[in-house]
Amino acid sequence: MKLLDIQGLQMSVDEKQILKNLNLSINKGEVHVVMGPNGAGKSTLAAAIVGNPRYTIDEGKIFFEGELINEVPVYERARKGIFLSFQIPEEVPGLKIEEFLRASKEAVTGEKTPAIKFHKLLSDTMKQLKINPAYANRSLNVGFSGGEKKKNEILQLAILNPKLAILDETDSGLDIDATKIVFEGVSKIRTPDMGILIITHHNKVLDYIKPDFVHILVDGTIVKTGRLELVEYIEKNGYENIKESL
Repeated sequence: MKLLDIQGLQMSVDEKQILKNLNLSINKGEVHVVMGPNGAGKSTLAAAIVGNPRYTIDEGKIFFEGELINEVPVYERARKGIFLSFQIPEEVPGLKIEEFLRASKEAVTGEKTPAIKFHKLLSDTMKQLKINPAYANRSLNVGFSGGEKKKNEILQLAILNPKLAILDETDSGLDIDATKIVFEGVSKIRTPDMGILIITHHNKVLDYIKPDFVHILVDGTIVKTGRLELVEYIEKNGYENIKESL
């Protein structure tokens, strides 16, 4: 059974069609990368999977572990194991990172976690990801650099351990060193049961995590699927005429 199966998806926002007959399948343990020019619909795809209510499904179906989730709300999709990182994580003054992560885990699992047990889990995870343990007592993303904010997103991903992780432009605004730290962190917390969807228009992330499949999204639909040779082609030729060129 496929972890995620999107069939013939058409989506619009404010009556403007963004996604057009899009098909995508992800199995457990696979890493998929979606690349495309600005305005191609990459972030709309992420919004569709998590159930952002701003977007309307006009046609098509989204299945998660065999269950049709078109009408399932955002919070229920999170409980089922779908995680989305954000391009620009929000700042929340007064909310400590440890408190936020513990509340997030309890909300997703529906189970209370004793504070001492959670603190040990968090400490062990931060050590694994080479994140300064002092961060746990700081307000969520307040005064953090871009790289620190993204590292916290990966920390949240590690703590929640979802079935499907969607990283939407997680490399946006990061320098080479920060990109390396973030995506090496993603590689460390991969499991054979976790599917990963990386949405980007930069190829530098692929130096640190190797995809099983690369998809090219142009004008709202996936026009090509392949492996790393697709990335090499895009580097040399861009996105124009890719349908006919490969």
